[in-house]
This record gives sequence, C-alpha cells and structure tokens, in this order.
Amino acid sequence: MSVTICSLLWDAKRHGARTQKISYDSDGYHLVRFPYGTSDESYDPWRMHDPANGGGEPSAFPDARSGLIWPSHEGWGVLSAMVFWAADSRPNEYRARFVRDPLNSAGGYDSTATTDTWKTGGGQYKTYMWQIFVHPGTPVGLKISARGSGDTKVAAPITHAQFKLAIHTDVKRP
Repeated sequence: MSVTICSLLWDAKRHGARTQKISYDSDGYHLVRFPYGTSDESYDPWRMHDPANGGGEPSAFPDARSGLIWPSHEGWGVLSAMVFWAADSRPNEYRARFVRDPLNSAGGYDSTATTDTWKTGGGQYKTYMWQIFVHPGTPVGLKISARGSGDTKVAAPITHAQFKLAIHTDVKRP
C-alpha cells in the first residue's frame, strides 16, 4: 500500500520566537501556522505545504494559509498533531480540532474530531489523531483553543506544534 506523507513542525526555539501568538477566528479557534521549507523534522516531498497552494499570491509564514496542508492524493488520511502550550494559569480547558477547508476557500468549512481536555497538574502537552477521507483541492488544518471559566477564550500561546498527514492512496473498493 502506498502512503504519501506531509509532516510539519513549528518550534519556538528553532524558529526564533518565544511563542506562537494565538488569535481566534470567528469560530473561536486559532489555525496553527507552520513555516515553509524543510527542517530537521519537517518533511514534504509532495509539496502539500507549498506557499503557492491555495491562491494567486504566494503565502508567507505566519499568514493563515501557512496553516494548511493541501492533500496531494485522494485517499484515507491519517491526521495527527502535537501541541505544547506555554505556561499560563488562565485556561482550564484545551481544545483542538482537525478541519477540512478551514479558510472556507474550497467548498466549505468542515470541522471534525474536536477534542476537549482539562488542564493537568504539569505541562500542557497534548497529542491528537483522527482519520478521514482527503481530497486534492480541499486543504486540512489544525485549529486550537484555550478556554477559561465561563467558556471564555484565552490567548494562551503555544511553544511547539507538529501537524502530520499520511495519505493511504491505495484504498480498496468493494
């Protein structure tokens, strides 16, 4: 079975920032951004995270399009992510979701697999996984949100994020 992979990494220490600032979209979530190009852990030989994807002008990190993976093939997609939240006493819950077309540029926003976790006693290091059919021309993204009391959105920054898509391209049909 063939598998195509896109693996993205953003890390505050490696990318010269202290944190990735969180700004919420109208849905109450932040689309996590990833730099273009390869690094010691990013991998994208099929150019699914290419600044030319999704528009006339090339994207530039950290604009919203830098949070998208554009599937190179039709198939069964395994989405996975990891997020490290910066120390912040305000949030008591952390949310993440995978979204088809998070910028509503290819047919419509379609959230799936929203995960809601409570604050732990230590660091807030979260991993997520979901599986869906993916299609060329319909990007996928990782959106996150931190919530305080009364479901108030808190702009708690992140210090590390990874977002990966593995597409199984040889899905058997009956």
